[in-house]
Amino acid sequence: MPSQKIETGHEDTVHDVAMDYYGKRIATASSDHSIKIVGVNNNSSQHLANLTGHHGPVWQVAWAHPKFGSLLASCSYDGRVIIWKEGNQNDWIQAHVFDDHKSSVNSIAWAPHELGLCLACGSSDGNISVFTARADGNWDTSRIDQAHPAGVTSVSWAPSMAPGALVGSGLLDSAQKLCSGGCDNTVKVWRLYNGNWKQDCFPALNMHADWVRDVAWAPNLGLPKSTIASASQDGKVILWTAAKEGDQWEGKVLHDFKAPVWRVSWSLTGNILAVADGNSNVTLWKEAVDGEWQQVTTVDA
Repeated sequence: MPSQKIETGHEDTVHDVAMDYYGKRIATASSDHSIKIVGVNNNSSQHLANLTGHHGPVWQVAWAHPKFGSLLASCSYDGRVIIWKEGNQNDWIQAHVFDDHKSSVNSIAWAPHELGLCLACGSSDGNISVFTARADGNWDTSRIDQAHPAGVTSVSWAPSMAPGALVGSGLLDSAQKLCSGGCDNTVKVWRLYNGNWKQDCFPALNMHADWVRDVAWAPNLGLPKSTIASASQDGKVILWTAAKEGDQWEGKVLHDFKAPVWRVSWSLTGNILAVADGNSNVTLWKEAVDGEWQQVTTVDA
């Protein structure tokens, strides 16, 4: 596909861009306190909606799975998380506002849709909150208090299919797990036990020398291995792998980008990793047959 420039109409820095499930619309988050919805097709784009309601820079946006309707979540420096719902076409309302956090909410992530409508949020107050929609329209809240006391920068859910589910005997129960990155330079893995979140890796995963800026748990398609990518202010991307449930996580440096690394994102099949770094480069990396990772292309930004 040829690259396409999209005019968002934002008046300040754009921090996040998220494409919906069908690839027809993108949502953008900006320091101008607003979210824009833009329709995209092969070679053109059109402005569809402008969502205002935050009182500070908006850091991230995330589309829910379409089985739950047309829903978008956003998080902001203002400490709030807003769930936006589209009623009539391009007519959005604030369906729910969460103001549980006392400082900036830096990252949000919807759980795999098989787990229901469930949103994890990481905040500078050090806590992670998980909001789960109930049938009556209200939300249950669970928390990981002081997950990273210096601040949580990023959250990412494990795939809903348990590692090894396709190669083991029968389907394993899918555990609810997520990973987080923080200003303590570590990556942590969490698991839900009887309604309470507990740390699932000891000690915390610690190979970075500066803030972890982003974490991304790879889709595993039922294969035995679990993989998490972490990106850091120290310029490195580290790939963490656990061969099977209960194994220790092993870390390996993918590359030193010699500049802060802002975001890491997996392809739907989990075999290609996109990396965005502070030199304004986006690079794609793929695992070769011998297990080594190679840069396959640079995306012109």
